Amino acid sequence: MKENFQKSFEHVLQSEGGYVNDPLDKGGETNLGVTKAAWAQYIGRPVQDGEMRALTVDVVAPFYKKGYWDKCRCDELPSGLDFAVFDFAVNAGPGRAAKFLQQAVGVTADGAIGPATMAAVAKADPAQALVAFGNAKEAFYKAIVERDPTQARFIKGWLNRVASVEKFASNMLG
Repeated sequence: MKENFQKSFEHVLQSEGGYVNDPLDKGGETNLGVTKAAWAQYIGRPVQDGEMRALTVDVVAPFYKKGYWDKCRCDELPSGLDFAVFDFAVNAGPGRAAKFLQQAVGVTADGAIGPATMAAVAKADPAQALVAFGNAKEAFYKAIVERDPTQARFIKGWLNRVASVEKFASNMLG
């Protein structure tokens, strides 16, 4: 829902945290959940030294709105489901978030949220869709660790985020 962007954005930032440059994190240098590569693409040029550390909440809000919230059509999703899809888009990409939403509502998972997806969302029980979406995310994170055991150090945080998102999103359901 359109009015949910700000509180959804604020909650995502609680999960994303501040500046990090962990050599074992495949996202690389990150601030406020924004990777250096994603920021360079957004601003249309290479990121200068120190620029990532200098990012502020106000500066990154339009990046999140355009690249994740709008791309996943969250303004048109039911309250709660909008936040869950947005959060996962931030964490795993809008295409994957769209596919998981499509799976949760029983349509072809092609990664493009179009009329068929939106019709299925309108017919779906938002609480059931939210649970299915959360289950798919949990399986996704566990599969990452199965494929690459070096990522096991992140699994607890990922699964805590799945639970936190589901709880926050459930409280948003109408």
